[in-house]
Amino acid sequence: MRTHDAQTLVLSALADGPLHGYAVNTVIEKLSGRRLGAGSLYGALARLEDKGLVEPLEGQGRRRPFRLTDLGRGALEREARSMARVSGHVFESATPDEIRYLDRVAASTAGSSYKHVMLHTLGLRAGQSVLDLGCGPGTDLESLARAVTSSGAVIGVDISAEMVDRARRRMAGLPGVEVRNGDVHRLPLADRSVDRARTDRVLQHVENPLLALAEVRRVLRPGGRLVMGEPDWDSLAIDAPDLDVSRAYTRHITDRVVRNGVIGRQLPRLAEEAGFTVTSVVPVTSVFRDVRAADDIFGLQRTTERAVAAGYLPADAAQPWLDHLAEEPFFAAVTLYVVVAEATDAAEATDVAEATEVGEAAEAEGEAGSAESAGTPDLTGT
Repeated sequence: MRTHDAQTLVLSALADGPLHGYAVNTVIEKLSGRRLGAGSLYGALARLEDKGLVEPLEGQGRRRPFRLTDLGRGALEREARSMARVSGHVFESATPDEIRYLDRVAASTAGSSYKHVMLHTLGLRAGQSVLDLGCGPGTDLESLARAVTSSGAVIGVDISAEMVDRARRRMAGLPGVEVRNGDVHRLPLADRSVDRARTDRVLQHVENPLLALAEVRRVLRPGGRLVMGEPDWDSLAIDAPDLDVSRAYTRHITDRVVRNGVIGRQLPRLAEEAGFTVTSVVPVTSVFRDVRAADDIFGLQRTTERAVAAGYLPADAAQPWLDHLAEEPFFAAVTLYVVVAEATDAAEATDVAEATEVGEAAEAEGEAGSAESAGTPDLTGT
């Protein structure tokens, strides 16, 4: 039985003592936010009586009160324990520490899949210099360092002083790795100073992706390569009987949780506008069949609560939707795009300057009428 089943609601309403039908429905309305139809209510009472979970007392017609039997009370207690397991062990209620979350994503099957594609398409060789924009706690710096060997150089840049400190401590003693505090819109590097660059789920959060791309174009040497991995949150599909709720959940993430929710599909165009030549686009679709693995990435309960608070989901539909995800066979999928862009030899310094001017103009427009951002999600959690 699920918590939204009529029988469970009736059992819960009778927990504190005998009630007749109308009174049962009044309690149910307080518990769930809505009343049961007469057919559902009295049908549930009849089925529970047949199972020996409730029994009628003296009374006439619909004024006849019902009470729980010992079997019924035991069934209700088991249901309560089951729901405690669902809320306490299926869905994570507390927002994880950001560093812990980034490490978790990197270690997941979904994370390792697209990161492998990104590393391969970077085409790193010994002696090259590679820039990791938004490097976080240094999750990927070691793999980059192995690829360029001790004769190469790895530069991580992050705007968070906490992330920079953690990355420096993790990379201490690893030759050729440097971590700098800086903004992707104004990179602390000289023109044409690196061979390769990567962004990993960073551009979905930045204020101005075009300006950030123009900055990367500035610091790459002619013939350099940028590899970007960004999700398209509109592609998030979660199977549930109530398709409208699943669509509203996805729409809330795209509209309110992630600043640039559809950046994945926009990357090729933006990269071309910033002066790059896009050579390949690789879609990487992650499929989740385990609800706990999905919750580790999406923060399903927390994000659902935010969607309710923002008016995207009705409160009385949210819990049944979560119950279904927790108890029934689970399926979800989302697509991330790995985009490879080249700083071709034909594009000289003039082109880079023009791309930067385009980015600065776009930044000015963004400041004049920027969309509201709801902050870092429990995905990417968010």
